[in-house]
Amino acid sequence: MHKVHILLVENARTGHESWATAIENAGFDVVVVTGGNAAFDHLKTDTPDVVILETATLRSNGVRTCRRMRRQLPDTPIIHCRAAGKSVDKSADATIYLEHPFTSRKLLNRIRILLPADDSEDQIMRLGHLTLYLGKRAVRVGADGSEVPLTPKQATLLYVFMRQPNTVIGRPQLMRDVWKTDYVGDTRTLDVHIRWLREVIEQDPAKPYYLKTVRGKGYILRI
Repeated sequence: MHKVHILLVENARTGHESWATAIENAGFDVVVVTGGNAAFDHLKTDTPDVVILETATLRSNGVRTCRRMRRQLPDTPIIHCRAAGKSVDKSADATIYLEHPFTSRKLLNRIRILLPADDSEDQIMRLGHLTLYLGKRAVRVGADGSEVPLTPKQATLLYVFMRQPNTVIGRPQLMRDVWKTDYVGDTRTLDVHIRWLREVIEQDPAKPYYLKTVRGKGYILRI
């Protein structure tokens, strides 16, 4: 089975404790590089499964570095970590943004929800009241709920939302990630799948609380 490879970009010499030990203890393979230039040198010979950009230990906010990484790694999840009190800059084009202070457990949870499904096992994603079983394409709502089967597209759509909780995801991105197309002239199929997901995870699908529409922008899974 493929061992997950993490690229950690940080400068542990600044006095901050490195995340490397916690990541290794969780069973992941981690390579630590110091600064953006070293990261891009590493990317010449290796493509990680997840990149962690720890800007709280670097000399810059890492926005330009993150954007450059996104251009080079369009399909690789990037976690952008920033110092406490620093405003989030979504132009960095990261997958997930974390603000200090946060625990290693929170970081590891974010890593896990970003990982693709492994066909060799029934990968389980947990987020709030939702448990998604990717291998058998089913979701459980609440601790006492029963498993509800999903179609392949429903499972993929929910997976995309659970990878980026509390983040507005635009229709073009959803069409690319789920239907592998840049065509957004007719998104009725997307609308239908959103409605189906709401029927599964919402108490009142007509008045959704979790899977919300953000008018003019897209959708957000609020957890």
